[in-house]
Amino acid sequence: MHLIQEAFIDCPWCGESFSTQIDTSPGDHEHIEDCTVCCSPILVSVECTPGEILSFDCSRP
Repeated sequence: MHLIQEAFIDCPWCGESFSTQIDTSPGDHEHIEDCTVCCSPILVSVECTPGEILSFDCSRP
């Protein structure tokens, strides 16, 4: 089982899409990630079980 899963984030600031790695081992969680294009902070809310992303949402913190 792979606990790290790839996801594509759409930046709520600049609208660009980029790939990121999400750790599913802690279960549901939130974290801040900087956009790889414009460097603005993004609040990533993840609903997951170990090894599987059920859903995630990206918003301005």
